[in-house]
Amino acid sequence: MGIFDQDVSDQNSLCYPSLYKPGQQNLLFNKRQFFLCTLQGLGTSFLLFFIPYGAFSVMVKEEGSHFSDQQAFAVTIATSLVIVVSVQIGLDTHYWTVVNHVFIWGSLVAYFAILFAMQSDGIFGIFPRNFPFIGTARNCLSAASVWLVIVLTAVVCLVPGLAVSFLRAQLFPTLTDKVRCLQQSRKRRGPREQNLRRGRRTSSRRSAYAFSHQQGFGELITSGRNMRRMNTYLERNQ
Repeated sequence: MGIFDQDVSDQNSLCYPSLYKPGQQNLLFNKRQFFLCTLQGLGTSFLLFFIPYGAFSVMVKEEGSHFSDQQAFAVTIATSLVIVVSVQIGLDTHYWTVVNHVFIWGSLVAYFAILFAMQSDGIFGIFPRNFPFIGTARNCLSAASVWLVIVLTAVVCLVPGLAVSFLRAQLFPTLTDKVRCLQQSRKRRGPREQNLRRGRRTSSRRSAYAFSHQQGFGELITSGRNMRRMNTYLERNQ
């Protein structure tokens, strides 16, 4: 749910201490939020199961055979679930750090690595009874139709939550939403302000340079008086 993500920068957290009030008042996790999260989980689970189930009932492989393998069906659902959860966490994260990228996208890499390792020939040779499904993930995920089902499932599961979050932020913005908008506007204005500051510094340097040469030795050089004084001094000493 969109109300759970309170992540802003550390500067804004110090500037706006009211951001901590929802947590102190148990507004981020209560019976109502638990009920909404339960409904969201049930709806997502329903979509994760029945969309691949309906697609597998009519989908055929390139050679014309049907996808009747239960393990291929399980791999499709598991892959869809991991992608949906990872993308949802990424969408709910508004202040990114290196740790966020490592754990969110690294979890996807770890999932595929473990999946292919568990259904590989090597692990079957070591534990034939525990890992009997050889090449299921490789054969299943190599089909373009399976990836279409995964993408369709992920989109259907994510779009309703995105729509609700967008409408809530536009119609009923919280303090966190306002701080995030301010944070994004500052990031956009950051390069412009830096360029303006650089321009001001350059102009100030030029004006100071010109000002320093308007008086003193600059005026003597341009007028030629110092040269006449030097010639007079040389003539007298001769």
